[in-house]
Amino acid sequence: MIVEDSKSQAMMLKSLLTKHDYKVRDFEEGSSAFKAALEEPPILIVSDILMPGMDGYELCQKVKGTKELKEIPIILLTTLQDSMDIIKGLQAGSDNFITKPYDAKYLLSRINYLLANRELRYQGTSDLVLEIMFNGQKYAINSERKQILDLLLSVYENAVQQNYQLIEAQAELQRSNEHLISLNRDLEAFSYTISHDLRTPLNHISMSAQLLHHHYLDKLDEAGVSYVETIHSTTRSMAEMINDLLQFSRTGTISIHSQPVDLSEMCRKVMQWIHQDDPARDIDVKIEDNMQLTADQSLLMVVVKNLLGNAWKYTSTTEHPTIRVSSSQKDGKTIFCVKDNGVGFDPSRAANLFTPFVRLHTQEEFPGTGVGLATAKRIIERHGGTMWGIGEPGKGASFCFTINSPHSPMESTEG
Repeated sequence: MIVEDSKSQAMMLKSLLTKHDYKVRDFEEGSSAFKAALEEPPILIVSDILMPGMDGYELCQKVKGTKELKEIPIILLTTLQDSMDIIKGLQAGSDNFITKPYDAKYLLSRINYLLANRELRYQGTSDLVLEIMFNGQKYAINSERKQILDLLLSVYENAVQQNYQLIEAQAELQRSNEHLISLNRDLEAFSYTISHDLRTPLNHISMSAQLLHHHYLDKLDEAGVSYVETIHSTTRSMAEMINDLLQFSRTGTISIHSQPVDLSEMCRKVMQWIHQDDPARDIDVKIEDNMQLTADQSLLMVVVKNLLGNAWKYTSTTEHPTIRVSSSQKDGKTIFCVKDNGVGFDPSRAANLFTPFVRLHTQEEFPGTGVGLATAKRIIERHGGTMWGIGEPGKGASFCFTINSPHSPMESTEG
């Protein structure tokens, strides 16, 4: 007898048993199954636990509490997610647990075992009620000794089977992870090689354009001058993209040498360099004093340049631009943030912020390669930290990060 409210599960189970010469009746809930069992007792019952109306535990109790049915073996199908499932099964008088999703061969072996041992199961039967303590509560178990042993052995056997599956899944995950690491290294090496090899021909193109502009400007018409300027600006943009790509590739493999860093002083130096490129610009910058952490100084400089450079760039159209660099404490970690009141970004597209070469603004609005944030995030993650961005269109953006063990030196690591 199958008691299963899922039609697809019942159909699969019925098909399996029918193929092995069992005559099967199936029911969608416990009460109708119990009535049918009284009229024509089955040799074995396989029941789901979670069902509408009478569940599997109640059905099991009613069958085991009925003189004409009590010797029918019952297998309960369960996820066994709660330790109380075992206690409930013992109290109900279940003979076996089978966890979902079940292995067909294992289910058949348990059915064959219970049917083969029907005559032995009740030898030594006793009406003695066994009291046990579990989680500080007392439970009365009146199942037969052999029945209890069968049930507990089935639970143990299930646990062993699931442990084997977990070990195999972990081994497969490890193999996949090693394969991904190898592919990532190959990709980074490829990116580095391609970027490095592109530099030489690009430099020739750029130099030729400059020479053409310098020596033949008076011989070119307006269109010719425009073409030369286009070549020059395009090669400059290409060179910038190659440099960013090289830097992104290197951050995945370069060794990390951590040391105490005064982040406040580093931010002030970077802002001075940025301001030198546009000294006429008026911007309100406030950097919190005495922000200290432990990190690779040269790599952290790349992070700071990218974050402050973005804040400078994306506040260029703001009437009263501001940049704030600060720190805070949360859950025992120090969080460092660079906040601006610039153009911000659409939160629904935040997942693309750290994807290389994916930009949330057009090149005409704000020039760039779209690699800076991806590089910064990779550097922070190599320090065992995390980075994230928060923003709204027209309301600015904040980019925050944590670094693992900010007050203790990290070991140098290889990529």
